[in-house]
Amino acid sequence: MAVLQMDPGAAYRALKSEIDAAVARVLASGRYILGPEVAAFETEFAAALGLGHAIGVGNGTDALVLALKALGIGPGDRVATVTHTAVATVAAIELAGAEPVLVDIESGSCTLDPAELERCFAAVPGIQAVIAVHLYGQAADLAAITDIARRYGARLIEDCAQAHGATFGDKPVGSFGEIACFSFYPTKNLGGFGDGGAVATCDPALAARLRSLREYGWEARYISTVTGMNSRLDELQAAILRVRLAHLAADNARRGEIAAAYDRGLAGLELVLPHRRAGSTPVWHQYVVRSRTRDALQQALAPRGIGTNIHYPVPVHLQPAYADRLLTGPSGLAVSEQAAREVLSLPIYPQLPDEAVGEVVAAIRAVLGSV
Repeated sequence: MAVLQMDPGAAYRALKSEIDAAVARVLASGRYILGPEVAAFETEFAAALGLGHAIGVGNGTDALVLALKALGIGPGDRVATVTHTAVATVAAIELAGAEPVLVDIESGSCTLDPAELERCFAAVPGIQAVIAVHLYGQAADLAAITDIARRYGARLIEDCAQAHGATFGDKPVGSFGEIACFSFYPTKNLGGFGDGGAVATCDPALAARLRSLREYGWEARYISTVTGMNSRLDELQAAILRVRLAHLAADNARRGEIAAAYDRGLAGLELVLPHRRAGSTPVWHQYVVRSRTRDALQQALAPRGIGTNIHYPVPVHLQPAYADRLLTGPSGLAVSEQAAREVLSLPIYPQLPDEAVGEVVAAIRAVLGSV
C-alpha cells in the first residue's frame, strides 16, 4: 500500500533516539518486571488522566477482567455493554465469570445508546455493571450513562482502549466510572511495542485490590490473600510508554488535524462522516466513514494504494463463538448490525504526512465520481 491505514513503526522511527535510550536503560538496570519504570509510568499516566491511581497490567483484556473482579462482579452477575466493539470487551466479561447483556448503539457515535441501556435495565434483571466503550476515540454519552447506572445501582467501567486523552465535558474519559481500562496495543493512541494495559481509579481501596489481583492476589510476596492472576506490565513496555506519553497530546492534536482535513476534503460525497459529540473532544483513534457501498469502496481503493480497515466487520453476537447464546436488549441490535455493514476506517496516525492525506481524499473522490 502506498498509504497504510496504520503504521505503528512510524512512531518508533519518529522517536527512535528517545525509545532506544529508554530500552537501553531498562536492559542495563537488570529489572524487567514491575520495577521503577512501571512505577514511574503508573504515576505519570495517573497524573495525565487526573486520577489518583493507575495500575499497569498485561493487556487491555486483562484490564477489563481485573476491573470486574475488583468490583466483585462474577458468576451470577450480568454486565451490559455493546456488540459493536472489539471482541475483547465481551470476552472479558465471560472471563470474569459474568454474563454479557448486549445493548444497541447510537447511529451517529457508534457508542452505547443510553435510551437502549435504560430499556435494557427495565427488561433484564440482574445487571450489576455497565462497560461503556469509547469507540474510535469518541466519548460515549457519559452524562446519561452515569445517571442510568447510578439510578439502577450498577457499577460503571469505562473501556478507554481507543480513547487515551479524550474528554467529555471538561473531564478526561476514564474519570466518570469507578474504574477505567486502557490498552497499549501498538496501534493505540498510546501504544507500546508489544502488549500492555492499565486500569485506573480514584479509589485507593480499589487500587490496592487491583494491584493484588494482577499478581496472584499477593499482598506479601508469595502469599496469596485472594485468588488473583498473572497480568503485569513489563519494564520495557513501561519505559517505551513513558516516552510516548510525553508526546501523546501532540500526537492527538495531529490526529485532529488529519480528521479536519478529511472533513473538508470529503464533504459533499455520499459518505457519512464521523459524528462529533457536543462538548467532548475526540482523539481520533480511527477516522471512520460510513457508506452503503462500503465493500465496493474498499475494493476500489486498494489498487489505488490506499489502505483501509473495518472496525468491526461482524458484531460480537453474530460471531461463531457467541452466536445465539448471548442476552440482548429488548429492542435488538439492528443499529449495530447496520454499522458493521457500513463502517470503513481511513488511514490515520500522527506521522501520516499531509501529502498522503491528500492522496486518500483524491482517491475517494475519484472512486465516488466527484470533482
